[in-house]
Amino acid sequence: MKRSHIIALVVIAVGLAVVVSSISNSSTYADFTTASEHEGTSYHVVGKVNLEEAFRYAPEQNANLFGFTMTDNKGVRKNVLYNGTKPQDFERAEQIVVVGRMEGSTFQASQILMKCPSKYNGNEQDRARMGESAS
Repeated sequence: MKRSHIIALVVIAVGLAVVVSSISNSSTYADFTTASEHEGTSYHVVGKVNLEEAFRYAPEQNANLFGFTMTDNKGVRKNVLYNGTKPQDFERAEQIVVVGRMEGSTFQASQILMKCPSKYNGNEQDRARMGESAS
């Protein structure tokens, strides 16, 4: 074989390896019910933090364990354990996405992504005034 053919085959093999590894590492969006049915599979679950229930966080005992209760977009409530520190302004998050898998009745999160209220979102009166001044 020519040298150029060998290089082309190596480039194609590396490209296929990248595609296969990215597919196997990706997880999909689901609710807690779907995650429970496929225990052990990684999912992104979108929902809201239940602020009525206490957080489980004792940094003096274990700073890398944070627990809370979350309700997904279909209304299913589950306990979530995150092996990391409690995110800053966690209580203020409008919506969160937890990435992880179900283990029994608890969702084991490897990541927490938060949608926090924006300081740029004014109230309705501010938006109305901006719309009036623009016209």
